[in-house]
Amino acid sequence: MLDIATEVSAALDANKPVVALESTIISHGMPYPRNVETAMAVEAALRDGGAIPATIAVLDGKLKVGLSPDEIQSLGQLGLDAIKCSRRDLPFVVARRMNGATTVAATMIIAAMASIRVFATGGIGGVHRGVEETMDVSADLEELANTNVAVVCAGVKSILDIGRTLEYLETKGVPVIGYQTDNLPAFYSRDSGFPVDYRVDTAEEIAAAIKAKWAMKLNGGLLIGVPLPEEHAMPKEEIDSVIVDAIAEMQQQGISGKETTPYLLGSIVERTGGKSLDTNIQLILNNARVAAEIAAKMTL
Repeated sequence: MLDIATEVSAALDANKPVVALESTIISHGMPYPRNVETAMAVEAALRDGGAIPATIAVLDGKLKVGLSPDEIQSLGQLGLDAIKCSRRDLPFVVARRMNGATTVAATMIIAAMASIRVFATGGIGGVHRGVEETMDVSADLEELANTNVAVVCAGVKSILDIGRTLEYLETKGVPVIGYQTDNLPAFYSRDSGFPVDYRVDTAEEIAAAIKAKWAMKLNGGLLIGVPLPEEHAMPKEEIDSVIVDAIAEMQQQGISGKETTPYLLGSIVERTGGKSLDTNIQLILNNARVAAEIAAKMTL
């Protein structure tokens, strides 16, 4: 079931840095053709940083690790018709030989199967606002608790309940690291107001902590929060107001479950006149650059 691209397999065999990338950002996160343009730009950023990109998806029932440009193009055009795959979906998408885009959770699973230990994404899922009524908690958190992959991101998506998400990660023993920051970034903005467990200022120190964790058989991932550059960040007050309005609209329409995040991200793009999409792209590129540095130090 596992189909690893030749370039990725060769890099892993040679102990060269490899960074996993998810594919829901291609199918569900952005409109075509910017989704394809962004996916290719992120892969290029990894290569510029000395790492081999491994974009992950399920194509015709195969767990693909490393997509070709043509496959990225096809997935981008498929868009919302691709199944959004988390852990629960993978058996059925594989068995039925369907096409699926992998979430953070599913990407971590497949990356671990391929022995890829560093993964760059935009932001992780978490505990949703209003969880006391909906019990809506992303499977990303359980995967971070159990799967040995380090996740480089711009923090928890700001549409979520960041405080409760951090409490959940603490309970599960997942270290939350701030890369050159004392507070966890909040996706569109640089500072969520919530402190990280550990501030780390170099990729070398992060790699050392990752190696120490797994050497002690302390299974599970690490969350590495990277603030996007100041010139691309959105003011926290501005984006928070937009998110509140988008959530209220979503609740009125009765949208729930795994459709929540794509709906909210789309609504926020519309409400910000496309500014949030530009920010989203910049933070993913920034995360890829940091992930490439960490992956390089992991191979030493």
